Amino acid sequence: MTATAPHFGPTPSVSPMRRPLAAAALLAVFVGTVFGLLLGGAGPASAHAALTGSDPQDGAVVATAPKEVTLTFSEQVAMGDGSVRVLDPSGKRADTGVEPRNLQIASTVKYSVPLHAGLPDGTYTVAWQAVSADSHPVSGAFTFSIGAPSKTTVALPTDQAGGGLVGTLYGIARYAAYAGFILLAGGAAFVLACWQRGASARPLQRLVVRGWMTLTTATLVMLLLRNPYTGSGKLADIFDLDGLKAVLDTKPGAALVSRLLLLGASALFIAVLFGAYAKREDEREKKDLTFGLAIGGAVIAAGIAGTWALAEHASTGIQPGIAMPVDVLHLLAVAAWLGGLAALLVALYRTPDIEVTAVRRFSRIAFGSVLVLTATGLYQSWRQVGSWSALTGTRYGQLLLVKVGLVAVLVGVAWISRRWTARLPAGTTKAQGTGACTADAGTGSAVETEPATVPADPARAAQLARQKAAVTTATKKRIRDADPDRSGLRRSVLAEVGVAVALLAVTTVLTSTEPGRTEEEAARTSTAASAPTAAGPIAVSLPFDTGGRNGKGTVRMDIDPGRTGANGLHIWIDGPDGQPMDVPEVKLAFTLASKDIGPLPVVPDRLTEGHWTASGVQIPMAGNWKMAVTVRTSDIDQTTIAKNVKIG
Repeated sequence: MTATAPHFGPTPSVSPMRRPLAAAALLAVFVGTVFGLLLGGAGPASAHAALTGSDPQDGAVVATAPKEVTLTFSEQVAMGDGSVRVLDPSGKRADTGVEPRNLQIASTVKYSVPLHAGLPDGTYTVAWQAVSADSHPVSGAFTFSIGAPSKTTVALPTDQAGGGLVGTLYGIARYAAYAGFILLAGGAAFVLACWQRGASARPLQRLVVRGWMTLTTATLVMLLLRNPYTGSGKLADIFDLDGLKAVLDTKPGAALVSRLLLLGASALFIAVLFGAYAKREDEREKKDLTFGLAIGGAVIAAGIAGTWALAEHASTGIQPGIAMPVDVLHLLAVAAWLGGLAALLVALYRTPDIEVTAVRRFSRIAFGSVLVLTATGLYQSWRQVGSWSALTGTRYGQLLLVKVGLVAVLVGVAWISRRWTARLPAGTTKAQGTGACTADAGTGSAVETEPATVPADPARAAQLARQKAAVTTATKKRIRDADPDRSGLRRSVLAEVGVAVALLAVTTVLTSTEPGRTEEEAARTSTAASAPTAAGPIAVSLPFDTGGRNGKGTVRMDIDPGRTGANGLHIWIDGPDGQPMDVPEVKLAFTLASKDIGPLPVVPDRLTEGHWTASGVQIPMAGNWKMAVTVRTSDIDQTTIAKNVKIG
């Protein structure tokens, strides 16, 4: 296999060894430049939900027992009964056990659970588990204290959601699903685009069918394991029909069911490809059937790839409308390259009559796949990593660097394969020596054989047939191995497949790893939350002038307690003489531009002349908030004044 264009002859001024080295250097410079531009200008995003705040905060000591515990996340999550548990120092439930209440405001994702009244002083443990929008389970725990910290019998859970035996089995199924898709889509594409005569080759048929069986089995296993994987973690829960029904109502469950339906259509595609198509002799009819199979196969492959894009990282975070089709292209390019590589390896080892033109056609397809992978991979890297610090300081970024390194090794080995491909003679690599004359690869002699008389004993006839088949196979193998160019190509392709398996393993781990953007964002938020803040009542005074008669005055505001959560708001309108000033309308809005939250409108009620008030004003997270106050002094005269205040 080669990931470059086919060889058209040597260039006298450039040695064969320098050409791949120069190309590799240019590719490295290009990738490095684009990485620098993309990562240097990255903006905020998220994809794998992370806990970004809580009330009470982790480690906080509150004077009185709160009525509820709230959790704030970086993206949408799915929660059910028991997703949030609050335990008192003795390990008993301190929450009421009801399903968490969704308190989402604009883009802020917040949930709360009510607590029992009259909770005693001591240290309380909050354990939570949810499913993020990209289908992966997330969990965590923290503590807070009422009155003063105390000893507690509750141990903070160390196991992450999606771990244990169920998590291991689910991870294996994920890996098998990717591998099956690559063999199915890439193997079929190799037959249609590179070597159509291979449709009648049993080894290639087995490769594609096994890819289909692997993907189908893995999808069924993932569907059954989905409920315990995101919930209890108990293997026995695969038999919970209510849990399975709940899974089918989720986005990942719908994606898995859609994949099974598409696999049903792909079974018909395989039957036609290795049945009617393989037996078709008329060139014109075969050409028409090739076109139809290519269109149908591309639609099915894109649909199957879309089941990953619709339910995982690409479907959440920034630019999902661009990320999902890019992810589909990325998966299809991976399948065309690595699946075709596996098909080529099987053809080289198991079918001695593959044409050299087929190898060179695959060379061009592989080169195109590498270009698509480079473009889509750069976009995905920017979207999921976003900064140089995340590239080197997070697990996702480090795995991404390993993946890039493996791709570079794979391309390097592909250059070696290219050189072996260029040395193959035109025509086919078919083993010579068929019919009545069998060539001896060891001596170069030809041994004439006479047609054998079939013995009357069926057992003896079967034994002779097996011996003849074994001799024929051994002879073909000797002839095949006697071709040094073909042997060199087989060895380099085998090395490529080995690197490709490692690359597939790293890619599978990446899809279940929290992206670098989210990990860094959660770390920054956690650091900010743990830093001491001067929370307290906030007093603001702002002059205004609506431009009309009696349009000048001052707005005085008090926000108490001046921290995240519910706050009380008082607004006083004073005239130029300092006396209360009556106005027809006052409005207020809060905006946190750094998190793209708001404006959150507040409409206070008039209490007395010049005095307006509002209770339960929700501030979802700490930060520098912009307060915009609109004062109307007549039917046509109004103005809006703003001030930034730190609320924490």
